[in-house]
Amino acid sequence: RTTVKPEAFPKRGNWTLEQLKLAFYLYCQIPFGKLHQGNPRIIELAKLIGRTRSAVAMKLVNFASLDPSITGTGRKGLGNASVLDREVWDEFHADWERLAVECEQLRQYGLLEHKLKPEQLRDVGDHFALDDFTGETRRALVEQRVKQSFFRRAVLASYRGRCCISGVSDTRLLVASHIVPWRDDKANRLNPSNGLCLSAIHDKAFDSYLFSLTDDTRVVLSKRLRVTKDTFLKDVFWPIEGRVIELPERFGPQPGFLQRHRETMLRNEA
Repeated sequence: RTTVKPEAFPKRGNWTLEQLKLAFYLYCQIPFGKLHQGNPRIIELAKLIGRTRSAVAMKLVNFASLDPSITGTGRKGLGNASVLDREVWDEFHADWERLAVECEQLRQYGLLEHKLKPEQLRDVGDHFALDDFTGETRRALVEQRVKQSFFRRAVLASYRGRCCISGVSDTRLLVASHIVPWRDDKANRLNPSNGLCLSAIHDKAFDSYLFSLTDDTRVVLSKRLRVTKDTFLKDVFWPIEGRVIELPERFGPQPGFLQRHRETMLRNEA
């Protein structure tokens, strides 16, 4: 469990490591176009860590200056990211799971200290009652929900809350789909670059290796889909073959992950 130092959230002077971690944690979960001081989540974080809302918004835009998905499209952050900003960026990319849990613990500590109402952790399809569990089992379930919530929010924010194939934007029908399955790559379970925002039907088909993506993110159908006689599947999937997916604002799918998924699909067809 994370031990929070009393001086973790100073109101003046240099930002602490704890403040920066929470800022980057939030950066991952807000669409790029909403990194402004009027955003309610930025206002909440400002209260929590003792900084002004404008300072928090500026810090998030500083992180954007380190993000190749942002700078690669000609957009820029403020360009004055600190050495510690870069360390936080690198630390997250080295261990997404540990940092996600640590940041949620820091956030809950700040909420209690400032007597702010904690936000309920919830995900689509996750309605079980944690009160039914105790001790280590309950703690493990809470951590699991923290991780799933972070991954979902980061992926949906990156894709602007739209399925990257169909354009569906109803969050009840959207899934943060892993490219390399959760069970197969612990180090990248929470890496947003290992995620795609898909509608429920596209997620199920992708997870079942009925289609994959090329390294340049074009849709490749499996042999099973190409020869299907199912009219619905023909109508949904045949028109998208060869189509480039709608790319995210941040955390674009890494070619290495796409290659692993594609090779698994091809092995299943052999």
